[in-house]
Amino acid sequence: QVQLVESGGGLVQAGGSLRLSCAVSGRSYSKFVMAWFRQAPGKEREFVAFIIWSGGRTNYADSVKGRFTISRDSAKNTVNLQMNSLKPEDTAVYYCAAAYYSSTRTAERSETYNYWGQGNQVTVSS
Repeated sequence: QVQLVESGGGLVQAGGSLRLSCAVSGRSYSKFVMAWFRQAPGKEREFVAFIIWSGGRTNYADSVKGRFTISRDSAKNTVNLQMNSLKPEDTAVYYCAAAYYSSTRTAERSETYNYWGQGNQVTVSS
């Protein structure tokens, strides 16, 4: 059984920073692709970033590129999302997700992911 437990998030002013963490438990996580998605009120869930656990390859949505950094800590079995230069439009519930890695072509699609965290609210005030 794979479990994802998120922490971090909260309220910050525009231009500030926040860090989200996702603790991964279960077997074979080294074969995973890990991702962050977000969902704002009234909008569909959207891709933010992914990282392939083995090798560390990453990719980002254009809207966060240069501001957000996804990383993994193999010693702690965590995936982190460092969010800098936050904007009000980054306000959303952020979800950690995991799937067995098969292709980068599908890694940005929410339907690829079998396992999801509980979601954490990030609110950026203007």
